[in-house]
Amino acid sequence: MRALVISGGGSKGAFAGGVAQYLIQDEGRHYDMLLGTSTGSLLVPHLALSDIPKIYTIFTNVRQNDIFSVSPFVQRKRGNREFVSIDFINSLWQFIKMKRTFGESKTLKRNIRRNFTEEEFKKIREIKHDVVVTVSNLSKNRVEYKSIHDFSYEEFCNWIWISCNYIPFMSLAKVDGYEYADGGLGSVVPIREAIQRGATEVDAIVLESESMEHNKVLGKNPFSLMINLFGHLMDQVERNDIVIGKLAAKTKNVNLNLYYTPTRLTENSLIFSKRLMVKWWQEGYDYAKNKHQSSLSNELKD
Repeated sequence: MRALVISGGGSKGAFAGGVAQYLIQDEGRHYDMLLGTSTGSLLVPHLALSDIPKIYTIFTNVRQNDIFSVSPFVQRKRGNREFVSIDFINSLWQFIKMKRTFGESKTLKRNIRRNFTEEEFKKIREIKHDVVVTVSNLSKNRVEYKSIHDFSYEEFCNWIWISCNYIPFMSLAKVDGYEYADGGLGSVVPIREAIQRGATEVDAIVLESESMEHNKVLGKNPFSLMINLFGHLMDQVERNDIVIGKLAAKTKNVNLNLYYTPTRLTENSLIFSKRLMVKWWQEGYDYAKNKHQSSLSNELKD
């Protein structure tokens, strides 16, 4: 049973879309099971249907106001460089209203339902062994994996949304008395979960460069420094997920194929720029194509 795993990574999910496009369309890979965390959870339902054009259009056109109902960020452009700064007014209002997060992502929740229909949900349940999204149960201090077969359409859409909620910048959700947030807080790349669910071959797209050796530009105020800190912590979780995934693959004799970004795409994955995401999608496609052509060339030489 073949599985596709897509890590968290915000706007960098466009790169994963390009890699998946090559694997599904050009390599003709059929995935019985798809697992995603955060931005990966947005991609996997559409990839389960092999609807590449639809997810390409949706993903490369995402803007800040398609995600945030209350945005803690202001997106700016200086020359060719795009960056986000803090929206202190919105953040202050959140404090005044005694909210626990700097922003709210209820717009994203509506857009998930708008772009992923109930008919598509039912079709996936019929044709796929499983589609799974990762969430973090903060009340119980554990990671949970939500299968499309265990919930109604409305409930599963809600889990996709929760998987993307990068707190404290997005919404904190409550389900059955428990508080949930972004799955990446506990499992950025759920390779081991795919293996435990029966995968015998796993293609895992990791939205970070393999070496992770680079100097970060730290924030100049407490708010932006917090973003850097969260990024650092997520990088450590990602490293552990990959190590654990490799060990699980070796123990169960599972063929594990890892697809990293060849370079660091951005310092802030909460920047949603059409220009950048179109570029990253193409880079993902080209990277996967070159990787496979290189492997084929080496096999022929041997």
